[in-house]
Amino acid sequence: MQNSTIAFGILIAVFFSALIVLFCVLIVKLYINKIKNYTKLIYQKDIDFQKTLNVTIQETQEQVLNNISQDLHDDAGQQLTYINFVVENLKYDNPALNDALAPLSQSIGTLSNSIRSISHSLNSQLLVQESIVKAIEAEVERLKSNTRIQFEFKLFGIRKNTLDNNEKIVVYRIFQEIINNALKHSGATSVGVILKTEPHFELSVSDNGKGFDLSENTTAKAGMGLKNIINRAGIINFKVKIDAIPLTGTTITLSQK
Repeated sequence: MQNSTIAFGILIAVFFSALIVLFCVLIVKLYINKIKNYTKLIYQKDIDFQKTLNVTIQETQEQVLNNISQDLHDDAGQQLTYINFVVENLKYDNPALNDALAPLSQSIGTLSNSIRSISHSLNSQLLVQESIVKAIEAEVERLKSNTRIQFEFKLFGIRKNTLDNNEKIVVYRIFQEIINNALKHSGATSVGVILKTEPHFELSVSDNGKGFDLSENTTAKAGMGLKNIINRAGIINFKVKIDAIPLTGTTITLSQK
């Protein structure tokens, strides 16, 4: 009888010990989940803050670019128009100077067209009025006539606009940033631009420049150009893929996730 009582007591003790252990496990699990949820919340808030900050920076940059575009159009454009008017009057009043002034007239016309193209490429209000395909294609054509680098543009898919206005502006600015990096740092002699609109949007820019070692150029170590590209892509939830080979070239691809 005594042995049965002792065994029953041990069983009760084990049972309560198990309950205590189970309770402790549940408490620890709840605490861990609470920490995970809190960490996730903080991380999400940090992402939201960074995205809001990037959007604010983007909007500020767009306003500055629009102002520059307006100044180019109103100030530089009008000055060139006046200079061309004076030159044409000189040619009219002095026919003997026509041959001498012809190269000047041609240079003024070329410069005027370049300023008009640059003004349009900086103005986001004009950008939203046309398709992203047309905008990128027009920029490539402008680059062909203003640089010694060989540019090639290929389109796969429909020409119809497939992006909303915000996506269009951000994608175009990323394209300009990629081209700017290639012109300034790559030492390339040729740049290829491939644009796909189906089944989803994808923009790829490749150059045959000096490239770089990706292992030594992580996001933390990347230059401002690459950081701007990555940050801007995050604003519209696009992804960026960078393929670079030293002494061979670089390919940067921007696509919808």
